[in-house]
Amino acid sequence: MIDTQNSATGVDFRTLQDLTAKDAAKGKSLGQEDFLKLMTTQLQNQDPMKPMENGNFLAQIAQFSTVQGIGDLNSNFSALSASLVSNQALQATNLVGHQVLAPTGVAALKSGGSIRGSVELPAASGDVVVNVRDQAGQVVRRLELGSQAAGSVDFKWDGLKNDGTFAAPGSYFLSAEASVNGQFESVDTLLASDVRSVTLSNSGGLLLDLDGVGALDFSEVRQIL
Repeated sequence: MIDTQNSATGVDFRTLQDLTAKDAAKGKSLGQEDFLKLMTTQLQNQDPMKPMENGNFLAQIAQFSTVQGIGDLNSNFSALSASLVSNQALQATNLVGHQVLAPTGVAALKSGGSIRGSVELPAASGDVVVNVRDQAGQVVRRLELGSQAAGSVDFKWDGLKNDGTFAAPGSYFLSAEASVNGQFESVDTLLASDVRSVTLSNSGGLLLDLDGVGALDFSEVRQIL
């Protein structure tokens, strides 16, 4: 950016650049005042027979302005990002006590309660089934949803086992499968869970603490009920 040739007065501008580089290595940055001082020195010591052209002079100012502008822009974006995260966290606190629909695969059954969810069908199916398993992996209930069109299919488990007795309160694993071309295939299952709390993760995102599930990234939520 600055002419490195020696001027008529013997000032070596490469030395000035080296000094600037050393300052940068020490954690110092070239500010606007430093830049103007360096530019003034260059103008005072330029070769009278070869003065700096206006284009070069304007180009150096433009370069510095661009760098300074990018730095200011980055600072403004950082401040905006922090503000947005804080605002998002404040709004997310309203989720506490509500339910969200997410692909958790597990949900909590309360005493006398139920578990609801949704099956995502990529295509129409002649037979859709939701299996409910306990923590030992045993199927305690098989929900027959029958023939369904493509799209979201809502379901609800009333807490009853296949033998007609109530299942004990706790966490249960639910998965769905659909018959496609005569063969059963696993399909996405979304389950409703209560939001107990909201926290900020180390990366700046939001984490929801779901009853019976634990921590879940807010980006995984498909629907707020």
